[in-house]
Amino acid sequence: MSHLNIEIKARHHHADFVRQYLQKNNADFKGLDHQVDTYFNVTDGRLKLREGNIEKNLIYYKRTDEVKAKESHFQLVNIPDAKGLKEVLTQSLGVKVVVEKKREIYFIDNVKFHIDIVVGLGSFVEIEASNLHDPISKERLQEQCNFYKREFEIKEEDMVAFSYSDLLLAKDDVMRVDLS
Repeated sequence: MSHLNIEIKARHHHADFVRQYLQKNNADFKGLDHQVDTYFNVTDGRLKLREGNIEKNLIYYKRTDEVKAKESHFQLVNIPDAKGLKEVLTQSLGVKVVVEKKREIYFIDNVKFHIDIVVGLGSFVEIEASNLHDPISKERLQEQCNFYKREFEIKEEDMVAFSYSDLLLAKDDVMRVDLS
């Protein structure tokens, strides 16, 4: 079954400010997760295997690359044997890129917050308002994202349109050009 996220990703250099806001507002802290996301070659959307201490999922999603809060349709499957699945997907589809990060995970109701440090990219904050567990309208999810964007004082110039995988691939392309 497909679910809906409205999400914001932004470069953010004030993790303590976001962390304090979340703590002050009784966010449910799920923990610090070291995550490795392996993206596989697919013809449509994105397919990634997330290996972490807290989250271990196969995630398929389609999302537009926009600077504003963006709509993402996703499917999520909990994976007990990530290593075995990774071998099969690597052999059958091939690996597109691997993203490694340290992620703090918080929740306020249906809204998930990430404070991320991504290897090779830096510091980010993500806001994901989701209808995963409750039927919530797209408009309400959008309102929730915009509310927290204002609360976290995220500026338009800090908004990021692309996934970490795309940012790493673009960086790699630049590095290849610089090397030749």
